[in-house]
Amino acid sequence: MKSRAELATAKRVVIKIGSRTLAEDPEGRIATLAAEVEALRGRGIQSVIVTSGAIALGTRRLGLAERPRTMPGLQAAAAVGQGHLIQIYERALGAHDIPTGQVLLTHDDVRDRRRYLNARHALAELLRLGAVPVINENDTVSVDEIKFGDNDRLAALTTSLIEADALVILTDVDGLYDGDPASGARLIPEVRDIDAEARPVAGGSSSSVGTGGMASKVEAARIAGRFGVVTLVASGRRERPVTSLLFDENGSGTVFWPSLSRLQSRKHWIAFALKPQGALIVDAGARRALIEGGKSLLPSGIKSVRGRFGAGEPVSVVDEAGAELARGLCGFDSDEIEKIAGKRSGELAAALGYRPAEEVIHRDDLVIL
Repeated sequence: MKSRAELATAKRVVIKIGSRTLAEDPEGRIATLAAEVEALRGRGIQSVIVTSGAIALGTRRLGLAERPRTMPGLQAAAAVGQGHLIQIYERALGAHDIPTGQVLLTHDDVRDRRRYLNARHALAELLRLGAVPVINENDTVSVDEIKFGDNDRLAALTTSLIEADALVILTDVDGLYDGDPASGARLIPEVRDIDAEARPVAGGSSSSVGTGGMASKVEAARIAGRFGVVTLVASGRRERPVTSLLFDENGSGTVFWPSLSRLQSRKHWIAFALKPQGALIVDAGARRALIEGGKSLLPSGIKSVRGRFGAGEPVSVVDEAGAELARGLCGFDSDEIEKIAGKRSGELAAALGYRPAEEVIHRDDLVIL
């Protein structure tokens, strides 16, 4: 998709709604969302909802004065709030005779390839059966090591899980502004270069309810964009927050257009679902070979290793200036790479005591960022 007119051709949409938007009026916001899902179904468009709000609702139900600050406190609030949240979705969607399927995920569920595929198949079957998956992070069991960080990232990764055409992020502002909206800043209607146009003006969250902010929404647009998915960020307070974006060519909000070719699902998983366990620092020649030549990473181009990791684990590829240029699945563990870094193919057997494959990261397991 390259124009607003093409948005109406979407067949599968991920809708993400944030905690702050939901907390203002949970029943009303979700009822509006259910009506939007019904309107999309009438046009043959399938929807998946990524929802925040469990901790905020749980905090309120427990009578707490503020959002818990400890991990056990957050987990307890999530446990109480999640049941209440899904009940609201079931009532709202049920009013349109739409079945609801609750799906709770942690980062481990998408980091492990088998669990990622299991989640992908389950979501596909829910959609085939006519249900609307309602996805949230499983905050009751999540700890920092397995958290997504925020649901904007979870929504972006969901676009790959279900092979979506568009990601709609509903928030408490009208879109991306070129400064502080309270100071008369201008709404940016379209973004085609995230690094140049969006990142310099995107800020973090100022809310005690949510964990995101515009910076996390811009990052979500970047992740979704690498899968060829267009992202729309707009206010969730409007009467038709989703359909007005997709079907009104003069709709408000900010549209982030994909600027690069669509990654294969597996490469999108490598680049964005996995957390690098270490880094390989490469020289200028290796940098050129990877970016311009489309080559695999060989030992001769590696200058040094950061971190400890095993063979098959994800690593970052970093140039000598410290910029991350790629991610991939490493064919050697960190101890082996330290022995062969900078060496030519004919020297590897002597360094390791056996004859290995030549590639440290094969091109099929490598994603240029």
